[in-house]
Amino acid sequence: MKICIVTHCVIKGDGQGRVNYEVVCETLRQGHYVTLVASAISPELEQHRQIAWVPILVKQVPTELLRNLIFSLKSAAWLRHHSPEFDVIKVNGAITSARSDLNAVHFVHSAWGRSPLHVWHQKRDLYGAYQWLYTALNAYWEKTAFERAKLTIAVSEKIKQEILAIGIPVERIEVIANGVDLEEFRPARVDRCELGLPADVPLALFVGDIRISRKNLDTVLQALVNVPQLHLAIAGAADGRNFYPQLAQTLGVSDRVHFLGFRADIADLMRSADMFVFPSRYEACSLVLLEAMASQLPIITATSAGGAEIITPECGFVLADPDDVGALSLAMNHLTKDPAARHQMGKAARSIAEQYSWTQMAHRYLEMFKEVSKC
Repeated sequence: MKICIVTHCVIKGDGQGRVNYEVVCETLRQGHYVTLVASAISPELEQHRQIAWVPILVKQVPTELLRNLIFSLKSAAWLRHHSPEFDVIKVNGAITSARSDLNAVHFVHSAWGRSPLHVWHQKRDLYGAYQWLYTALNAYWEKTAFERAKLTIAVSEKIKQEILAIGIPVERIEVIANGVDLEEFRPARVDRCELGLPADVPLALFVGDIRISRKNLDTVLQALVNVPQLHLAIAGAADGRNFYPQLAQTLGVSDRVHFLGFRADIADLMRSADMFVFPSRYEACSLVLLEAMASQLPIITATSAGGAEIITPECGFVLADPDDVGALSLAMNHLTKDPAARHQMGKAARSIAEQYSWTQMAHRYLEMFKEVSKC
């Protein structure tokens, strides 16, 4: 097959870019040819004889909205001349105004626009207005893109339901969850002291951008008050306006909370923890949940976090309400006080994660490529 993938980047270290990277690698292993219409790709892909790269450059453009619009127009112009050359054209969301065979959906802007967590609903200022415009335009473009695709791929059940709400028929939607690197994220023990963490105490880990409220660190800190034996490590980007250290001090838990800032050693941090706590208020599909499961950690999350559908009672707790401090406290207490349960749930989590390797995910995409190429 000759496959064209239209996306901003195909890079191993990026979320959506990592999915495309793994799909490309599996496509090459199976002997197919790939054309990448993208702004950036990993260096090792540039010289591959089965890859053609069509760079779409959008440098020195002031806003993401304009950058995306320019990318959409440039990629569509190229595809108008070259689309007959391909058996399958895969895109992501509303990235291009050109028609596609398969649209892999990682985020649905119409659903995000309705969320009370959207910036416009919290900040009625110029930045909030920009975010409203960005979301509204993307929601319109996405609906058109999904309607014109032969098949849409949702990366979680949450995304599937959001695509159905737009009006896309269920028979044109498949769910392919994102994958995880089972070698990088694996069960092992590391020296906590080398990571700047206390030894010999029960330790929960939270990973996420704490510059935004939707990750829900405030509820985790409130629940920590009710679990006096538990320490909490927090890995995530912050800025000078971050109020969580002050909240931890106000709640009287600052001596048990460890703000680590942005960290590149997430796999080691996961190997150092006893549980993973991530009751995000809104998440399309969280790679970090799978990474924690692969690291053999029991999980505490919420139904509002995309990807939570793969978590069973044997490996974790899924809260109906991410802001339920009482339910979160009970789950954290249970895992803190019962090391045997932590161990058993962690083993069950790893077993589930082993069904979601990047290779298995990429195989599913190749199956869909073959299916739509026959249509």
